Amino acid sequence: MSKGILLYAELTRYSEDGQYVHPVFFELAAKANELSKKLNDAPIYAILLGSKNLVENFKEGFTENNIDTVYVVEDERLQDYSTEYYSKIITDLTKEIDPEIFIIGATTQGRDIAPRISSSLHTGLTADCIELDINEKGQLAATRPTFGGQLMATILCKNQPQMATVRPKVFKPLKEFVKKDTKFITKKANIDDIEKKVNLIEFLKNPEKEESALEDAEIIVAGGRGMKDLMGFEMLKEFASLLNAKVGASRVAVEMGLASHEMQIGQTGKTVTPKIYIACGISGALQHTVGMTGSDKIIAINIDKNAPIFDIADIAIAGDVFEILPELINMIKK
Repeated sequence: MSKGILLYAELTRYSEDGQYVHPVFFELAAKANELSKKLNDAPIYAILLGSKNLVENFKEGFTENNIDTVYVVEDERLQDYSTEYYSKIITDLTKEIDPEIFIIGATTQGRDIAPRISSSLHTGLTADCIELDINEKGQLAATRPTFGGQLMATILCKNQPQMATVRPKVFKPLKEFVKKDTKFITKKANIDDIEKKVNLIEFLKNPEKEESALEDAEIIVAGGRGMKDLMGFEMLKEFASLLNAKVGASRVAVEMGLASHEMQIGQTGKTVTPKIYIACGISGALQHTVGMTGSDKIIAINIDKNAPIFDIADIAIAGDVFEILPELINMIKK
């Protein structure tokens, strides 16, 4: 029997006092359920760190996602994320659990902590994955973009645990809850000898980041090089506002100064899964499409009839975006 799959359940703040389990955990839980079946129903574990009342506040998230065992560490010193504290505790727990596979969400926190843990465990780490599978030898096959998004590489790890970080929104949560009589095990935080080098002085929300909120958008209108200038993006924003949509951008558009990095979609930006994705003036290079192929419906507007974006589009509109968008805007206004 496999030694199991371990997931890190990251707590994220939404206010000075409020926290929630980051949505990427539920995406990873769904994938772990899939991988478990290929490993003869390997057990699924989770690690949850925080200050207090963790089981009371977050129990259902684990019992409804088929998690076998959750290792809980409560300590007032864990109220705020600390690289030193968290990496020490998670490393110690991982050694105790001894999983075959360890998966962490590629969030800001996950990208910070995963390399430290893998280094401490003397194992490899495949970062920013967009797919996970089990190969014919029972190994974790982790796929990620490489060479600037031009190729996809599937990577195997020689040591255990086989570690990977996965970008948010790559996988979808379970469509239906899978109930489990989850076992919760409380552990002590052995961090008395660890020096905390950073203290949180004040918690402030980033209004610009909240305004973009691409990961949760149901409709996204994204612009690329073809939007040409800031006036082009203003027209794009007007179109998006009429649809109650969020505005995204390709890497090239961001590099041209037409959009902020918070709006970037693709390998070096965000992964999104809206119900409708409207790509305007975006050619469709792999670097961009890897971040939006999970969209339910893709509509593409491009002057180039041979643009790669048309290969994945449900609706392809070949034409000048500066002629088509004004017409669509007028139609919607009417």
